[in-house]
Amino acid sequence: KRQILRLNVRDEPESDDEVYEVVDLTEYARRHQWWSRVFGSNSGPIAEKYSVATQLMMGGVTGWCAGYVFQRVGKIAATAIGGGFLLLQIANHSGYVQVDWKKVEKDVNKAKKHLKKKANKAAPEINTFIEEATDFIKRNIIVSSGFVGGFFLGLAS
Repeated sequence: KRQILRLNVRDEPESDDEVYEVVDLTEYARRHQWWSRVFGSNSGPIAEKYSVATQLMMGGVTGWCAGYVFQRVGKIAATAIGGGFLLLQIANHSGYVQVDWKKVEKDVNKAKKHLKKKANKAAPEINTFIEEATDFIKRNIIVSSGFVGGFFLGLAS
């Protein structure tokens, strides 16, 4: 859907023969992107601005940070989930908690059916996101490679 904005080009007061310029907002938005206003006119793909070594370093450092945080958060989450499950099993065997396993199985099967229905509806958004991510990685392959390597190093440290 195209929107057109009409602007008065003259500085004179309103008259019967006013002149208007037709501005196509979609073309204006393509030519004046938000990052150009924020970062300057020569902001574009990172591959055009920095050397290969700088791109690898930036990708590696950010990847290492992300991997390190992912590792720490993963350990905390695994400990919390495992500890909660262990306490639930102890409470079950001690008689504090009674679990109706047939009802649990019924609810899990109901949730599976619900998720299958929702998964078919969510596929277009997921495909769009995957296409955008793939396009970004292709445009910035060196930074992306550095990020992946740094991420694995961060997981290992």
